[in-house]
Amino acid sequence: MTTTHKIGRRKSSVARVYITEGNGEVRINDKPMDEYFTTDLLRYKVTQPFQLTGTEGNYDMKITVTGGGITGQAEAIRLAISRALCEINQEHRAVLKPEGLLTRDPRMVERKKFGQKKARKKFQFSKR
Repeated sequence: MTTTHKIGRRKSSVARVYITEGNGEVRINDKPMDEYFTTDLLRYKVTQPFQLTGTEGNYDMKITVTGGGITGQAEAIRLAISRALCEINQEHRAVLKPEGLLTRDPRMVERKKFGQKKARKKFQFSKR
Protein backbone atom coordinates (compact mmCIF):
# COMPACT_ATOMS: atom_id res chain seq x y z
CA MET A 1 0.00 0.00 0.00
CA THR A 2 1.58 3.26 -1.17
CA THR A 3 1.12 6.71 0.34
CA THR A 4 0.76 9.75 -1.90
CA HIS A 5 1.98 13.03 -0.41
CA LYS A 6 1.05 16.44 -1.84
CA ILE A 7 1.12 20.04 -0.64
CA GLY A 8 -1.53 22.70 -1.23
CA ARG A 9 -1.36 26.41 -0.39
CA ARG A 10 -3.91 29.22 -0.14
CA LYS A 11 -3.21 32.70 1.29
CA SER A 12 -0.92 31.89 4.24
CA SER A 13 -2.23 28.33 4.79
CA VAL A 14 -0.14 25.27 3.96
CA ALA A 15 -1.76 21.82 3.83
CA ARG A 16 0.12 18.51 3.62
CA VAL A 17 -2.04 15.58 2.56
CA TYR A 18 -1.07 11.91 2.87
CA ILE A 19 -3.49 9.66 0.94
CA THR A 20 -3.64 5.86 1.20
CA GLU A 21 -6.26 3.41 0.03
CA GLY A 22 -8.83 2.75 2.73
CA ASN A 23 -12.41 3.34 3.79
CA GLY A 24 -12.68 7.15 3.73
CA GLU A 25 -11.35 8.17 7.15
CA VAL A 26 -10.22 11.81 7.21
CA ARG A 27 -8.02 13.12 10.05
CA ILE A 28 -7.04 16.80 10.06
CA ASN A 29 -4.37 17.69 12.63
CA ASP A 30 -5.26 14.44 14.48
CA LYS A 31 -8.96 15.36 14.68
CA PRO A 32 -11.90 13.99 12.66
CA MET A 33 -12.95 16.28 9.79
CA ASP A 34 -16.40 16.92 11.32
CA GLU A 35 -14.75 18.15 14.50
CA TYR A 36 -12.16 20.34 12.73
CA PHE A 37 -14.48 21.94 10.14
CA THR A 38 -17.81 22.71 11.80
CA THR A 39 -19.71 24.14 8.81
CA ASP A 40 -21.11 22.17 5.89
CA LEU A 41 -19.55 24.54 3.32
CA LEU A 42 -16.01 23.89 4.55
CA ARG A 43 -16.59 20.11 4.66
CA TYR A 44 -17.97 20.31 1.11
CA LYS A 45 -14.84 22.15 -0.08
CA VAL A 46 -12.63 19.41 1.36
CA THR A 47 -14.66 16.54 -0.18
CA GLN A 48 -15.38 18.25 -3.52
CA PRO A 49 -12.53 16.56 -5.48
CA PHE A 50 -13.76 13.12 -4.35
CA GLN A 51 -17.35 13.90 -5.34
CA LEU A 52 -16.33 15.11 -8.80
CA THR A 53 -14.11 12.08 -9.49
CA GLY A 54 -16.51 9.56 -7.89
CA THR A 55 -13.92 8.25 -5.43
CA GLU A 56 -15.75 9.02 -2.17
CA GLY A 57 -14.84 6.60 0.60
CA ASN A 58 -11.97 4.98 -1.33
CA TYR A 59 -9.06 6.73 0.40
CA ASP A 60 -7.91 7.44 3.96
CA MET A 61 -6.33 10.82 4.51
CA LYS A 62 -3.98 12.18 7.15
CA ILE A 63 -3.79 15.96 6.81
CA THR A 64 -1.63 18.51 8.59
CA VAL A 65 -2.54 22.14 7.98
CA THR A 66 -0.98 25.30 9.41
CA GLY A 67 -1.42 29.05 9.07
CA GLY A 68 -4.27 31.27 7.99
CA GLY A 69 -7.97 30.93 8.77
CA ILE A 70 -10.31 28.01 8.36
CA THR A 71 -11.51 28.99 4.86
CA GLY A 72 -7.95 29.31 3.54
CA GLN A 73 -7.07 26.01 5.21
CA ALA A 74 -10.05 24.24 3.59
CA GLU A 75 -9.10 25.54 0.15
CA ALA A 76 -5.45 24.58 0.66
CA ILE A 77 -6.56 21.04 1.58
CA ARG A 78 -8.79 20.92 -1.51
CA LEU A 79 -5.86 21.84 -3.78
CA ALA A 80 -3.60 19.21 -2.18
CA ILE A 81 -6.26 16.49 -2.51
CA SER A 82 -6.85 17.40 -6.16
CA ARG A 83 -3.12 17.18 -6.89
CA ALA A 84 -2.88 13.82 -5.13
CA LEU A 85 -5.84 12.37 -7.05
CA CYS A 86 -4.22 13.45 -10.32
CA GLU A 87 -1.01 11.67 -9.35
CA ILE A 88 -2.92 8.50 -8.44
CA ASN A 89 -4.93 8.50 -11.69
CA GLN A 90 -4.20 10.86 -14.61
CA GLU A 91 -7.81 10.56 -15.88
CA HIS A 92 -9.03 12.62 -12.90
CA ARG A 93 -7.24 15.65 -14.33
CA ALA A 94 -9.84 16.02 -17.10
CA VAL A 95 -12.60 16.33 -14.47
CA LEU A 96 -10.80 18.53 -11.93
CA LYS A 97 -9.11 21.04 -14.28
CA PRO A 98 -12.32 22.62 -15.73
CA GLU A 99 -13.65 23.08 -12.18
CA GLY A 100 -10.53 25.11 -11.28
CA LEU A 101 -9.43 22.73 -8.51
CA LEU A 102 -5.86 22.35 -9.84
CA THR A 103 -5.20 26.12 -9.97
CA ARG A 104 -3.23 27.68 -7.12
CA ASP A 105 -5.09 30.88 -6.14
CA PRO A 106 -2.37 33.59 -6.17
CA ARG A 107 -4.31 36.24 -4.21
CA MET A 108 -2.53 37.26 -1.02
CA VAL A 109 -3.11 39.98 1.58
CA GLU A 110 -1.70 43.28 0.40
CA ARG A 111 0.95 44.66 2.72
CA LYS A 112 0.41 47.73 4.91
CA LYS A 113 2.23 50.83 3.69
CA PHE A 114 3.92 53.34 5.99
CA GLY A 115 2.12 56.66 6.44
CA GLN A 116 -1.23 54.91 5.97
CA LYS A 117 -3.74 53.25 8.28
CA LYS A 118 -3.92 49.98 6.28
CA ALA A 119 -2.90 48.74 2.84
CA ARG A 120 -5.05 51.28 0.99
CA LYS A 121 -6.89 53.22 3.71
CA LYS A 122 -5.33 56.59 4.54
CA PHE A 123 -5.35 58.63 7.74
CA GLN A 124 -8.11 61.25 7.81
CA PHE A 125 -7.09 64.40 5.94
CA SER A 126 -7.75 67.77 7.52
CA LYS A 127 -7.44 70.83 5.29
CA ARG A 128 -7.39 73.30 8.23
